[in-house]
Amino acid sequence: MSEKHTKVLGDYFTLQRGTTYESKLLGLPGPVLLGLGTIQRNGGFRSDSLRTYGGDSPDKLLVRPGELYVSLKDVTQSADLLGAVARLPRDHAPGRLTQDTVKLEPKNGDVPVDYLYWLMRTPEYRSYCRGCATGTTNLGLSREDFLSFPAAEPTDVQGLLVGTLDSLDDKIELNRRTNETLEAMARAIFKSWFVDFDPVRAKASGELPESICRRLGLTPELLALFPDDFQESELGPIPSGWTVSTIGALAEIVGGGTPSTKEPAYWDGGEHCWVTPKDLSRLATPVLLTSERRITDAGLAQIGSGLLPKGTVLLSSRAPIGYRAIAEVPVAVNQGFIAMRAKAGVSSYFLLYWAESAHQEIVGRANGSTFLEISKSNFRPIPLVAPPKAVLDAFHRLLEPIYQRMVANERETAALTEQRDTLLPRLLAGEMDIAGVEMRDE
Repeated sequence: MSEKHTKVLGDYFTLQRGTTYESKLLGLPGPVLLGLGTIQRNGGFRSDSLRTYGGDSPDKLLVRPGELYVSLKDVTQSADLLGAVARLPRDHAPGRLTQDTVKLEPKNGDVPVDYLYWLMRTPEYRSYCRGCATGTTNLGLSREDFLSFPAAEPTDVQGLLVGTLDSLDDKIELNRRTNETLEAMARAIFKSWFVDFDPVRAKASGELPESICRRLGLTPELLALFPDDFQESELGPIPSGWTVSTIGALAEIVGGGTPSTKEPAYWDGGEHCWVTPKDLSRLATPVLLTSERRITDAGLAQIGSGLLPKGTVLLSSRAPIGYRAIAEVPVAVNQGFIAMRAKAGVSSYFLLYWAESAHQEIVGRANGSTFLEISKSNFRPIPLVAPPKAVLDAFHRLLEPIYQRMVANERETAALTEQRDTLLPRLLAGEMDIAGVEMRDE
């Protein structure tokens, strides 16, 4: 008797490869482009860099809500994107494939798409893709290898696991959207108070206090902290009583370093977070809870800035300039950072959103032939408008609950992600033990 055929991905799907697009049409009305930047490392949809495309988008290149698309290439040696799958959210508008992505088209209406999506998120699948990789600079996964991955039909137990995984993912996505909204609120408050000077302009125009408070979301006590006129300065008109200062006067500016990677004593069994810009590049919210690598006490001794305290504002200083976060744990950093330790009376939240608002000024002071880098000596003199301590204190109190809610959401997301990743290997085994998996409603 012949051995029963084990199904593979090719029994469920055909592949539709995307095509190139014209960069001059980016940002014009049309579907979003679904390229490598829209897939999370090791799988999952990524929405923080979506751009619309106003060019040709035939029906065969469109991915609709709930449909899957994958990357059969990767430009990094880690191969985290090789074979990585994304599922377009069910409440999302259709998107267009690029030359780097491939849509999975079900061969019939009975294909268990959601189960196969999670199957392609398992460690076994990820290991299979890396094992099939070809190429040196640009890694590739052939269509034949991809379609040959074993994919038996789901059992009842596996179907239940899929439901649990979907629930975990939905909560993770809800936290991401909530934090996106919270950070937009924090950013808007900073811009209103310290860039546009909205309360001062409103008072100077003679607008009634009740109207200002209602329009800007201020209490009478907060509004009273702002003057009602401007004074001239080297930076132009600024609120009366405020001063022109420098970022170096508001924060202690330090950098970092990399202990020798050839010395195991600096790394093996390390207990201190050692942060690189890569750690910040993975953040959806400017909250740093951990790092990919850790160093030992001996390794920490090799870094002049030592262990930076919780609350330090981190800004990547090269390749690229501009990743930012507040460290929620003590950290050491490599040489790719400007680290800002707020001086007495200065809010870390002020430094965080100032760094974003001053991005062009920071980049303008960078130099370098291979890549732009902002040095500490060029960073410290950057001028800024410094408000009185009472205004800074009020800003900190206003942002504290917003930021702490973001931190709580990120911590919950980390726990949910760990639970999800614990369950994923059980999907192949068909084990339903989900003890310890706790779903919480807001």
